Amino acid sequence: MTLAFVVPGLDEATSEKAIAILQNRLSQEQEAALVLKHAHWNVTGPNFIAVHEMLDPEVESVLAQADETAERIATLGGTPDGRADAIVRNRTWKPFDVEGRAGTTAYLEALIEYYDAFIAEDRRAVAELDELDFVSSNIIQDHVQQLEKFHWFMRSHLA
Repeated sequence: MTLAFVVPGLDEATSEKAIAILQNRLSQEQEAALVLKHAHWNVTGPNFIAVHEMLDPEVESVLAQADETAERIATLGGTPDGRADAIVRNRTWKPFDVEGRAGTTAYLEALIEYYDAFIAEDRRAVAELDELDFVSSNIIQDHVQQLEKFHWFMRSHLA
C-alpha cells in the first residue's frame, strides 16, 4: 500500500496495519447499512411499524460510522475503499441470510445475530488498534457503544 503521508507519531508500517483494520470495519459498516435497509423494506407482521421505524435511524448511525472510519483512513494517509466489491473482499464475518419479506421476529433474530458478530469484530479491532493507534481505537470504541445500544433495543423488543 502506498500512503499519501504519515501522521506525526506513527510510522508507515503502523499506519498500514491500522488502515487495514479500519478498512475491514468500514466494509462491515457499509454492509450493515445495506442489511438494515433491506430489513426496513421487507419486515412484515406484528409490530411492523415499530420495527420498520426503528431501523432507519440505525441506518443513519452506521452510515455516519462508515464516514468517520473512511475519514480516519484518509487522515492516516490511506485510501478508503467504499466500493461494493470491497465489502465482499473484506468480509470476515458471516453474511446476513434473511431474504425477502419475513416477519418482525425473523428479521430481529437475524439482525441480533448479525450484530453479535459486528460488535465482536469491532471489539477485536479495538484490541488490535489499542496497540497501534489510540485515536483509531477510540473511534471504533465509540462505534461499539452505539452498536451495543441498538443491539439492546432489538433484544429488548423480543424479550
